[in-house]
Amino acid sequence: MNGAAIVIGAGDATGGAIAAAFARTGLTAVPVRRTTAALAPLHDRIIAEGGRCLPIGADARDEDQMIALFDRVEAEVGPVEVAVFNIGANSPMSILEETPRRYRKIWEMCALAGFLTGREAARRMVPRGRGTILFTGATASVRGSARFASFAGGKHACRALAQSMARELGPMGVHVAHSIIDGAIDTAFIRDNFPDRYAAKADDGILDPEAIAAAYVMLHQQPRTAWTHELDLRPWSERW
Repeated sequence: MNGAAIVIGAGDATGGAIAAAFARTGLTAVPVRRTTAALAPLHDRIIAEGGRCLPIGADARDEDQMIALFDRVEAEVGPVEVAVFNIGANSPMSILEETPRRYRKIWEMCALAGFLTGREAARRMVPRGRGTILFTGATASVRGSARFASFAGGKHACRALAQSMARELGPMGVHVAHSIIDGAIDTAFIRDNFPDRYAAKADDGILDPEAIAAAYVMLHQQPRTAWTHELDLRPWSERW
């Protein structure tokens, strides 16, 4: 049995690129979205590249589903060597119009799901004394912008979770890192909704999902004498 790289939130851009990148290292990619059907194109891509892939549909906010997910991967694939939490909930709303239901849902996606991912990964990795847990953050992880109170709150919470886990689990051999994706990513969402911003792609002005994925692989492969905890990723032209 070989090891597995679980990617929670394996979307069509960043998450999918991360899963494919880890598959190229020899790990079995386990991309996760709410439905398995949504993962079919990614599965086909990884298999076509000669990798191994086990797509799984699960709601990362549900404790029972997350426990079952990790148990299944350990039983059918092998030890979870990498767990990536890549769920986003970037949705603007004025604080004057925000509702408790919407705020709670975004918190569940950013923070609760991150906690469940991190806890279940740690429970498998700590007894083995190895493993990597990676959290995808955003500009909102460190700065709350107007109309993004719910997203910033959830992302701040996820960053705090990563910091706490790193301090506890690092001495046990588990590498926990948090990446701040500070800029627009080359996705269909940016292309369709922010064409002016997307135009910067021609000059390498937005983040390439494949380049982000390469950074995640680098984090996993770092020697433990020099582990990175927090990594900022932004295009060369992005203003700080």
